[in-house]
Parts: sequence; structure tokens; C-alpha cells
Amino acid sequence: MTFEEDIREAVSCLRKGGILLYPTDTVWGIGCDATNPDAVKRIYDLKRREESKSMLVLVDGEGMLDRTVKDVPEVAWQLIEAAVRPLTIIYDHPTGVAQNLLAPDGSLGIRITEERYSNELIRRFRRPIVSTSANISGEKAPAVFHEIGEEIINGVDYVAEYRRDEMCGAVPSNIIKLSDGGLVKVIR
Repeated sequence: MTFEEDIREAVSCLRKGGILLYPTDTVWGIGCDATNPDAVKRIYDLKRREESKSMLVLVDGEGMLDRTVKDVPEVAWQLIEAAVRPLTIIYDHPTGVAQNLLAPDGSLGIRITEERYSNELIRRFRRPIVSTSANISGEKAPAVFHEIGEEIINGVDYVAEYRRDEMCGAVPSNIIKLSDGGLVKVIR
């Protein structure tokens, strides 16, 4: 399967409300349309994750970030520009995403992805997508595709072909929480 065919299949899956397994700029992720609460619930169920534990979303660039967060703080732009590895920022005022994605305080982690597959997927889908590690909640996050459990692989509607053979594991993103009033807290 070509890269183009793989992306088309993944976008089709997302448009139908499906969930998929795909490579990101960090670890392999389980994803869906971040605006579809039913698809989000399916991911929580597959991972056996409590809905009070929010999941993050990926966007393809600054424009989509601006549409997904009311008033992105200037410090966020500075952090994004200075980041040398993937950076997830938790924002207080996300907008236009499924409510069951949000943390109990209403915040949401968002990351701009520059990785080829995930960025092209989001660009073509034209909406943010969920990205959560491809594991059952509480288990070790797989660093590469061949470490992903059968329950996860069998529980999604589409599994991307791209980067399945890579043997070098990626690391999770840095996580920073930006709160109203300018408070910056490093989570990871």
C-alpha cells in the first residue's frame, strides 16, 4: 500500500466515526475525530480508561491551534517555537472538541505535530484528532508498532501501514500546563 492510499483509508475511517491506530511524532497512537464524542468514548472503552483522565489532541499547525483554543497565550507561541522535541501544552479554554475529551477542570492537552503521517492525516481531515498511547490504561506504552497488543490492534477500525517496521522507539512529548494568569507548570 502506498503512503497516499494509507492516508486516504485513514481519513475515510475518521470521517465514518471510526478509530484508528497510527504513527505520531512520539509513540504510536489511537486516534479519532476529536469533535466526535461517540468515537472518543470508544477509545476510552478500548483502553479501559476512566473518562476523568483526559486525552490529548493533535493539530496540523498554528491555524488549527488558533481554532481549537480561545486566545492562545503568547507564552504558548514562545514555548512552541523554542521546543526541540514534541511539546504538548495543556490549555484552559479549548473550543470545538468533544466534551468527553476534556479534563475535569475543562482543560485539554494539544500538540502541533510535524511528523509526516499524522500531520498529513490531520491536514486532509481538517479537524483535530485524538492521540493517546496504544495501550490498555495502566500498562506500559509501546515504543514501536510490534509492541502493541492484539487487543488494541483488533479493537480499532483501521491500522496505518506507515512506519510499522521501525525498530527505534520514540519518546513521549514534554507536557506543560498553561493556566489563566500566566502560570506555567511543567508536567513531564
